[in-house]
Amino acid sequence: MAEYFQENWLEIVGTIIGFVYLWQEVKASIWLWLTGIVMPAIYTVVYYKSGLYADFGIQIYYIIAAIYGFLVWKFGKKDYKKAELMIVHTSARQAVVLAVIAVLVFIPIYLILTSFTDSTVPFYDSATTALSVVALWMLAKKHVEQWFVWIAVDAVSSGLYFYKGIYFTAVLYAVYTVVAIYGYKKWNLMEKTQYNDNV
Repeated sequence: MAEYFQENWLEIVGTIIGFVYLWQEVKASIWLWLTGIVMPAIYTVVYYKSGLYADFGIQIYYIIAAIYGFLVWKFGKKDYKKAELMIVHTSARQAVVLAVIAVLVFIPIYLILTSFTDSTVPFYDSATTALSVVALWMLAKKHVEQWFVWIAVDAVSSGLYFYKGIYFTAVLYAVYTVVAIYGYKKWNLMEKTQYNDNV
């Protein structure tokens, strides 16, 4: 057991930081973006060693997106004199556009993994990566429905990580799946009450 912890200490640290990130996301805390820089930096190593190449690559996107998300939340459009970006719902048109983007992101990633890597899970690795790209943009824009996308990503990712032997991360994403349901309910309530808070 001690040897396992020694060999996987980086994943364990990443998992702990992941729980902090989840708590910050549910609370819609702007500090989640700073945590969102540290966590992917750690997981670039974890995913590469596990042969999850799409997950490895998307960590770089996560770091860039975290910087973007922080700037949007800090300096984005403000309504009703509120000092932060307002939570919104995704329109039907936006949902269609985001679905198309997810497919367009999925296809090249899948082709790259099947043609140029030894990935044993190219479909699921590509699918969760493509959906994560969309979900992170939705999070940056504070869309309530981003939680639906994360539920799908987290549930599939948990099974994927168990399969690849990244057990601490698998547990983290299993918890993510459950908490994402609570996160949706909380953000939905926050969206309804935020305007009253500014009267």
